[in-house]
Amino acid sequence: MLLVTFGASAQRRGARTKVIAHRGYWQAEGSAQNSIRSLIKADSIRCWGSEFDVWMSKDGTLYVNHDEDINGVVIQKSKSRDIAKQKLSNGEFIPTLEQLLQTAVNLPKLQLVCELKPHDNKKQEAKAVKKIIKMVEKYGLQDRMTYITFSLPGMKELIKRAPQGTEVYYLNGELTPQELKDMGAAGMDYHFDVFLSNKNWTSQCRQLGLKSNAWTVNVTLNSGLVDHILDMDLDFITTNTPEEMKHLIHERGITTYP
Repeated sequence: MLLVTFGASAQRRGARTKVIAHRGYWQAEGSAQNSIRSLIKADSIRCWGSEFDVWMSKDGTLYVNHDEDINGVVIQKSKSRDIAKQKLSNGEFIPTLEQLLQTAVNLPKLQLVCELKPHDNKKQEAKAVKKIIKMVEKYGLQDRMTYITFSLPGMKELIKRAPQGTEVYYLNGELTPQELKDMGAAGMDYHFDVFLSNKNWTSQCRQLGLKSNAWTVNVTLNSGLVDHILDMDLDFITTNTPEEMKHLIHERGITTYP
C-alpha cells in the first residue's frame, strides 16, 4: 500500500482537490483509453470528471482518440470512412465525439473534460472548435464541459467561441498565472513537474481567481512525490489510477467528489 503522510494544513487545503480520470477509467476491466466504456467506468466509481481527446477528420467528423493516428490511420489527414473502421484495444470502434456525448447525457453527475488536440492545419483546428462547441450545445452539456489544450491558438479560439463562463485551461506549461489570467483562461492544467518547479503558482492562481490541475499523477509514483503534489493545494488531479487516487485522498481525510 502507498503511504503518504499529511499535516493538518495539507488536509485543510486539499479539501478542494477533485479527481479526473485521464482518458477515462481505461484500466477497468473491458475498458480502453478514450472508449465509451472508459467514460461509463469513470462515472461508476464517482470520479468528479473524465478527460478525453478530440481530433477532426479531413472531412469534418470529430473523433475521440489520444494519438494523432489509430492503427496507422492519421485522423486529421484521413476521411471518416477509413477512420470509422478502426477498433480500440477492447474491441470497440473508435468513438465519435457525438457518440461519447450521447453517452454522457445519461451520466448526469460526471463532468466532462475535452482536450482539443493540436492540429497541423490551424484553420482545421478552428473549425474543430466551432463544431465541438456546437455539438456540446446540441446535447445540452455546456454546464458540464471544461476545455483543455496544448495549442495556444486553440485555447484562444475556445475562449472566444465557448459560452461565457466556460472554463478553458492551457496544458503546455510555459505561461505564468498572470499571463493566463490576461488571456481569459480559467487556469493552468500542467504536468506536475511544472508545479514542483514553480511552487508558488498554485497560490498565485488562487490570488488571481484561477484554478489549477496537475497531470498525470498516479498512485504508482514515488510516495514522497505524491505527498508533495497533494500538498500543493491543487483544485484537480488528473490520473490514470482514479479509483486508487480517490481512495488515497479519502483515507487521509481529504474530501473529494462526491
